[in-house]
Amino acid sequence: MTLPDIVARDEWLAARRTLLAEEKELTRRRDALNARRRNLPMVRVDKEYVFTGPDGPATLLDLFDGRSQLIVGHFMFHPDWDAGCPSCSAGADEMSDGLLRHLHSRDTTLVQVSRAPIAKIEAYKASKGWTFPWYSSYGSDFNFDFHVTLDESVTPVSYNYRDPAEHERAGTAYYVEGTPPIEAPGTSCFLRVGDEIFHTYSMYARGAESLGGSYYFLDLTALGRQEDWEEPKGRAASVRGAVPDFAD
Repeated sequence: MTLPDIVARDEWLAARRTLLAEEKELTRRRDALNARRRNLPMVRVDKEYVFTGPDGPATLLDLFDGRSQLIVGHFMFHPDWDAGCPSCSAGADEMSDGLLRHLHSRDTTLVQVSRAPIAKIEAYKASKGWTFPWYSSYGSDFNFDFHVTLDESVTPVSYNYRDPAEHERAGTAYYVEGTPPIEAPGTSCFLRVGDEIFHTYSMYARGAESLGGSYYFLDLTALGRQEDWEEPKGRAASVRGAVPDFAD
């Protein structure tokens, strides 16, 4: 196990100030990137999607719950599974009532959507003690249309804006490998103007890390995420694979 160099306070302060300049530049670049994201064009959603919630059927418009914006977490939960994806579950564990209240105060609703039937969702949700809104898209095209359930027999496979050939060339074929239908993580954003709905943004794969949570706290520490891909090597006594399920 290797640890950071031990230095005098003045040397540490000089190194910290150098890093601070880079952090400030990253903040400015992130602000600029967020502005470019807000300036993306949007696409009208004309298809009628019907979900099932604890109170019965719901349309995509219903999921807004009267607010102007909707964020959908594409929670991986195949209809044949008895439990949700461990990594999605780890992220859900960090979702608080306070977060939902803060989003509501900014006219934004956050929900989770999975393909599993609502009975399985409700049972799993209860076992975890979660309170956030969670809907089933079972029987609809929603997951396929937003490329978080991958099945060539339903719609051409594309994940994180790459088709299988592009993933192969990029060395990320693991995203689209497996027996279809393949469940994949993502987040999609929608805007409501009256009763019209527009798709404004979707992100996939490691993009979910930008939502914060434990990873962003760990990134501030000397040992980091303690995963096998990180530099410097040997920093943590025990390393894990890059699987965000936070299993012990």
